[in-house]
Amino acid sequence: MEPNVVTYSSLMNGYCLQGEMDKAKKVFELMLSKGSMVNAFSYGVLINGYCNQKKIDEARMLFLDMSRKGLVQDNIICNIIVDGFCKVGRMQDAQKGFYEMQTSGQLPDVITYAVLLDGLCKNRQLSKAMQLFREMEGKKLDIDIKVYSILINGLCIAGKIEAARDLFCGLSSKGLQPDVVTYSVMINGLCLGGLTSEAEEMLIEMEEKGCSPSDRTYNTIIRGLISNNETSRAMVLIRQMVDKGFSADASTMELIVNLLCKDEVDPALLPLIKESL
Repeated sequence: MEPNVVTYSSLMNGYCLQGEMDKAKKVFELMLSKGSMVNAFSYGVLINGYCNQKKIDEARMLFLDMSRKGLVQDNIICNIIVDGFCKVGRMQDAQKGFYEMQTSGQLPDVITYAVLLDGLCKNRQLSKAMQLFREMEGKKLDIDIKVYSILINGLCIAGKIEAARDLFCGLSSKGLQPDVVTYSVMINGLCLGGLTSEAEEMLIEMEEKGCSPSDRTYNTIIRGLISNNETSRAMVLIRQMVDKGFSADASTMELIVNLLCKDEVDPALLPLIKESL
């Protein structure tokens, strides 16, 4: 039986997930050779694959080819392209793509705004991020906890810890509750600002409010404590992390290894550190 578009697209997606873009492109070209087999979905699969590999120019060429062929570039594909530009730091192109959506009649949704907002924050363009956020408010979009978490993280990256804390503390007045991601980014911000005691208090607070810390939360605060020369307190949290079934990630382990090399860790704690591997 002749494979259909779903079969080919699934094969192409498998190659994309493995980073084998040359093979994925060959499948796509085979589909093109069969005439009407290529649709917006198959374009989206390959565009997403290229974006994940940070080959944004290849993705952009496919995106433009869709337009030439009259295929609908829905919000999902537009979001992938905007996110792709953000991930390689090409924020001008990301913003251009964002506004081109609107001129072509494709209205950005909350996800589109969140993608661009995250890119602006991570590329340290906070003033533009705040402007975009105000635009979201002006359009009365449904700004959820994910969007606020992105903005809080952006404020922390920019060193505006007080502003991040104020935004975090005002969430309840907006009818929102911080989730594990929100707590983790705020804890990271406090650690970046040297406010490690407050970060530890927030770790306790989130559990008291029924929000269980994740492995990311523990790794974040442990790195923060080590970076602020609070080694003994970090070891206490490593024990907690291990007891909860979590382990140290690569970044945390690098800091711990550095401490071991400098003989700044009590040898009695070595079994505990090994458990966290």
